[in-house]
Amino acid sequence: MKQLFQYEFGVYWNKDKIIKAGNKIMKPIVRAGRMKPVHSDIRGPLFVEAMKRQKQGIDILKLNTGNPATFGFGLPDSIKNALMEHMQDGVGYCDFKGMPQARQAICDYETSKDIKGITSDDVFIGNGVSEVVSFALTPLLNDGDEVLVPSPSYSLWGNSIYLEGGKPVFYTCDEKANWYPDIKDIRSKITDKTKAIVIINPNNPTGVLYPKELLLEIIQIARESGLLIFADEIYDRLVMDGKQHISLASLTEDVPVITLNGLSKSHCLCGYRCGWMVISGPRELTEDYRQGIIQLTSLRLCANTMAQIVIPAALDDMDTPASMVRPGGRIYEQREATVRELEKINGLSFVKNDAAFYVFPKLDVKKFNITNDKQFAHDLLDATNILLVPGSGFDWKDPDHFRIVMLPQADILSDAIRRMGTFLDGYKQK
Repeated sequence: MKQLFQYEFGVYWNKDKIIKAGNKIMKPIVRAGRMKPVHSDIRGPLFVEAMKRQKQGIDILKLNTGNPATFGFGLPDSIKNALMEHMQDGVGYCDFKGMPQARQAICDYETSKDIKGITSDDVFIGNGVSEVVSFALTPLLNDGDEVLVPSPSYSLWGNSIYLEGGKPVFYTCDEKANWYPDIKDIRSKITDKTKAIVIINPNNPTGVLYPKELLLEIIQIARESGLLIFADEIYDRLVMDGKQHISLASLTEDVPVITLNGLSKSHCLCGYRCGWMVISGPRELTEDYRQGIIQLTSLRLCANTMAQIVIPAALDDMDTPASMVRPGGRIYEQREATVRELEKINGLSFVKNDAAFYVFPKLDVKKFNITNDKQFAHDLLDATNILLVPGSGFDWKDPDHFRIVMLPQADILSDAIRRMGTFLDGYKQK
């Protein structure tokens, strides 16, 4: 019998082998077809390879994941105190939408950002924004429905749409225009199957903050085409250089908006898995859709209560995120160190980020003969023990970008970028 082996995620497997179980002949259980386009490059095959090397005693600098705890960002005192004082409150199930005090704190926070007409009843808490995205998409999409998604973008959105039977349609963010969404490209990709548009602001992986004028243009497109807007604003409290984040939902009362946010990044609580969504806009337009969200969240019973306990204290503690992004703060100084060293590398260009802790440099593909960005990332790992994610991991179509996570201490980042520069000096992809 012919043996057809496939290598994937560090494992060899035989998809066609017939296995005898007792008196019956069985074929292997295979993945559903909708899994085919799903990709997870942040913790994909290259990550698996890097972890193998780490187990062998090799020191790997992990610039693949935006996880502050990995790089010594400690638990804020506000969180510690809230846990100690209210631990007993999290023992049992809570309301399927979330704890009332947590939902009210979220409502107050989003209201402070000028989102109008919302109450705590419009708030749904989940186990991280990842789960909340699923809650938002599942009741919306029928097979073949389309959602406009930025490119580049955090791949959670495109992958989640695939998993719900939908089709992500990627609109271009223009690097030459400060990585802002291309309005003409958005308009050109709207069809009778388009149900919603995703806006990631501040953006991941570019770290760019969008201005009010651009947000208003996007709202007008949604208004004209009857689209729901998903506003992913998880980095809204990590804005630098004196700039201010504007919540998209604050600019409209007649267009339905789902605002998504959480504590993973601003308060260094990735492992707590604490995220939420807030539904705003005309209630009559979203009532049936809301019932679908209620069905899902009630089926799940409730989100992690221990994470919810800290939400009021965290949202009352704006100094923790502010202290990180002002001059002298860790994220600010790490951004500055990264930028200084990137500017010295011949064949590399980038747009300086306004927010978050990412930058998305561009490689001169002719200079370096790059045709495969995954191969570039692998070559870099081989030569420097630096792990990062290539641009294709963020649904970017060309093999010319990669993301740097700016979370290690400034001196570590400076050294890492210098090593990248040394690697690129004379590099030619084979």
